[in-house]
Amino acid sequence: MLVKQIDLSPADLKTTLESRSVVLVDVRKPAEFAAERIHGALNFPLSTFDPRALGSLPVAQVVFQCGTGKRSGIAIERCAAVGLPIIRHLAGGIGAWKSSGLPVVSLDAGSGQVREGRVGP
Repeated sequence: MLVKQIDLSPADLKTTLESRSVVLVDVRKPAEFAAERIHGALNFPLSTFDPRALGSLPVAQVVFQCGTGKRSGIAIERCAAVGLPIIRHLAGGIGAWKSSGLPVVSLDAGSGQVREGRVGP
């Protein structure tokens, strides 16, 4: 099913997150989410994704995100199949976010400590 999608750039998503005008839904696997995530994202894995569970959220404020943009596109298609007009996602996923030098929350594998900050040098 081909569904209209609005691709948000990392900079656009950053702006909407800062204004608290968006609910970011990360549809990656729980292990991926635990390893690194965008601060404030909620995890709703595509493997168990039921768009009807989003019914209490203002649909205009929901933005999907995954690793590269593929799974978030599938989430948009699933929403369309049940009549939910959620069409925005982070183009390129968390990979594009990190490539833009934006911060992620991650876990230190050795200590289990939560780290937050920019990726790269």
